[in-house]
Amino acid sequence: MLGFIVKRLMWMIPSLFVVSFLAFVLIQLPPGDYVTTYIATLAASNEIVDQTAAADLRARFGLDQPFIVQYAMWVTGIVTRGDFGLSFEWQQPVSGLIWERMAFTLLVTGSTLLLTWALAFPIGVYSAVRQYSIGDYFFTFLGFLGLAIPSFLLALVMMYIAVVEFGQEVGGLFSDRFVNAPWSWAKVEDLLKHLWVPVVILATNGTASLIRIMRANMLDELHRPYVTTARAKGLSEFRLLVKYPCRLAINPFISTIGWLLPNLISGALIVGVVLSLPTAGPLLLQALMAQDMYLAGAFILLMCGLTLIGTLISDILLALVDPRIRLE
Repeated sequence: MLGFIVKRLMWMIPSLFVVSFLAFVLIQLPPGDYVTTYIATLAASNEIVDQTAAADLRARFGLDQPFIVQYAMWVTGIVTRGDFGLSFEWQQPVSGLIWERMAFTLLVTGSTLLLTWALAFPIGVYSAVRQYSIGDYFFTFLGFLGLAIPSFLLALVMMYIAVVEFGQEVGGLFSDRFVNAPWSWAKVEDLLKHLWVPVVILATNGTASLIRIMRANMLDELHRPYVTTARAKGLSEFRLLVKYPCRLAINPFISTIGWLLPNLISGALIVGVVLSLPTAGPLLLQALMAQDMYLAGAFILLMCGLTLIGTLISDILLALVDPRIRLE
């Protein structure tokens, strides 16, 4: 196990360098650069920027340097100083912008994960144990419905319900009077009043998917010979389910850790835009649209690093939970 972990950690280093280079290339593939986008935005407002001013802006941001020089400066700053560069659009350090959004991103994603697991696990087990019952058909219908409804459409419906039925403000995670207010119990209560809308929206699709996976895995395990043997020995039904089939059928929940960590950034992007959430997804989209390469590159690099870490954690937990899996 230790050798496996060390080997995976060693492979992460060259993987991150390759990913950082590819991310830097992909961000610069569209024609133009940040200055081009900035000039086009000013032109839409009838403001003209001459070529001299544009050249000065490129020199200020270092965009007049060759591609490989820009990449080398960026990577050197990350490795030596932990500096991800300066955001062109925000004129702030990239690291500050990222960590400012990550706290709320972690809150929304973590709450969504807890709700998803709390619903999907027992419903999936029930649907498998009571196969073809009325309850199974009902949850199957809800599952297909949850998979079919687009998240952005559900967000619009939930916003309407929150406003019309509950008289609640929607958009963001705080009411206007609490956005810049210091933390207090009143602000926490206001946060909780707004939090349930994005959490329910984001948990709908994930819950529906995991219910189907959990049901299918449980059905595979329930018909194994070891279940028949345990039942013949007089083991109670509840203890039998918890000790054997559920333990093996839970693998998909553990496997989701591999994409859960990068989902902190990329997940719920469209929902975040619709609900104006102060999370990482909308900021990443804005950086890509503005060709803010240091901010977008830092997000992509962070996503890839979290993917590698999440996959490693998932592999280790799977080996610990399921004795059939051996990392060797």
